[in-house]
Amino acid sequence: MTDGTSAVERRAIEALDVDGLVALLSDLIAIPSLDGAETSAQRRVASWMEAEGFQTDVWSVDLEGLARHPDWCHEVERDEALGVVGWIGEPASRDAGRDLLLNGHIDVVPVGDEAAWTGTPWDAAVRNGRVYGRGAADMKGGLCCALFAAKALRDAGVRLSGRLSVASVVGEEDGGTGTLATLVRGHTADGAVVMEPTRLHVVPAQAGSLMFRLVVHGRSAHGCVREEGVSAVEGFMPLLAALRRLEAERCDVAPASPDAGDAEASPGRAGVAGDPRSPLFAGYRLPWPIEVGTVRAGDWASSVPDTLVAEGRYGIAVGEDVAAARRAFEEAIARAAAADPWLAGHPPEIEWWGGRFDPAVTDPEDPVVTAVSAAVTAVTGAAPVLEGVPYGSDARLLVNVGHIPTVLFGPGNVRVAHMPDEHVPLTDLETAARCLIVAATRFCGVG
Repeated sequence: MTDGTSAVERRAIEALDVDGLVALLSDLIAIPSLDGAETSAQRRVASWMEAEGFQTDVWSVDLEGLARHPDWCHEVERDEALGVVGWIGEPASRDAGRDLLLNGHIDVVPVGDEAAWTGTPWDAAVRNGRVYGRGAADMKGGLCCALFAAKALRDAGVRLSGRLSVASVVGEEDGGTGTLATLVRGHTADGAVVMEPTRLHVVPAQAGSLMFRLVVHGRSAHGCVREEGVSAVEGFMPLLAALRRLEAERCDVAPASPDAGDAEASPGRAGVAGDPRSPLFAGYRLPWPIEVGTVRAGDWASSVPDTLVAEGRYGIAVGEDVAAARRAFEEAIARAAAADPWLAGHPPEIEWWGGRFDPAVTDPEDPVVTAVSAAVTAVTGAAPVLEGVPYGSDARLLVNVGHIPTVLFGPGNVRVAHMPDEHVPLTDLETAARCLIVAATRFCGVG
């Protein structure tokens, strides 16, 4: 449905090449652009931009120089990284128009057990009205929507009053190397859209996250006399319970574990600025969750394990000071350790490492949010869902470092993003691209 669109917008929508969009998405899925190995996919995007007549900036990122930036973080070592930005139109003048940046990341997460996939992760398949393959939803599908929205505007001869740029970036999954490099390069705008898989919901607020590492020390002994040792696994258990209590307090929910109230009481939600009961986060019981993703302990099956290393993700509330959030975590672990006879004398170690995703929020009344929302209404005939999300994205860099008002909007569902049989609906791809066309005309203006 496009009843709410103008004649110019309808002309651009009619120029949208949906088959070409799916073909490029299939090409990109076939390139395994895991973090640290994104260059081939970036070159494919750059060659497409150049063939379509976009103005382009393709450069080798100075990783050594970028590493000195206070907002740089990573989990994957890279030997190289390629920056790719293409655009149509000229920068807006002081008197009229605005510049819009569409941001999409090319990197994908590992596929896991390939036997769990119905098909081949790196061979795009179209079936049941969906495109399947690693990166289909997160977020090569969204990136292709942006590319073909810009192409449709150009093919239809629409002259925007500002510049419409598309940034294809690396390293989003492990901290945002590509978007930070793009900002440092000088690519900016009056507003930005990150095409994360939001189910076509309009998302002006994202929670943040930090990566933590806990090292718990025990005392080794032969398993046949285990009581003469101290198991680091058992030492970890009260710490995990403490994290579950902290999560419940920060998210303002009842403790999930029936024994969660055993140890000393926590200080409640003092210092947490984000409101977990905000309407933007109504769809999430735990808007800033805490999860332990990996646990490694011991080195021999018949020995009492003397060391345990647990790594996880710590959700940060919207508006929360990151340093204060760290202190809350560290104090919760310290209280739990102090209540345990062994841990009190052998306190666990805490390390903050890897990717850092600060929370980010844009005023729902900002022009980029209202333009995207109005575009969804015009294209679909229904007002979009306006919500926040509990995951981090490159919006944290665009908003907090680039000072660019940013909204998340894209095809697909994040819940299938890191799973076997990742997919994106064909209808979502077409609708998202149409909405980006309309949003660009309304945000940038038409000359």
